[in-house]
Amino acid sequence: MKHWEHHPDPIDGCFGCKALGLQMNAGDASSQKQTSNKKWEGELQAYRDARAQGIQPAGTSMKKIQEARRASDAMGKAYDANSMPSTNLIQNKTVSKLSEVGAI
Repeated sequence: MKHWEHHPDPIDGCFGCKALGLQMNAGDASSQKQTSNKKWEGELQAYRDARAQGIQPAGTSMKKIQEARRASDAMGKAYDANSMPSTNLIQNKTVSKLSEVGAI
């Protein structure tokens, strides 16, 4: 005998009635979660690579890492977010002025 044949209307407190209403989801196996994990791992690897080159980005996001790399390229030395001006101030045309005043 099927549960709903036993009592066709849901009964409050009945485990069988609750179980019939359960919905399953993919949890950690969902593609959206996997994409997020892949992105996270990619950013962390890019951060590790930058640190191995002496670059200290202002964060672990890909945007911060790329900004730090661009600043390093413009200065000709590793960027350090802890002791240097913000990356948006470090551009090819401003590097010589920042060097003159000892900011980098």
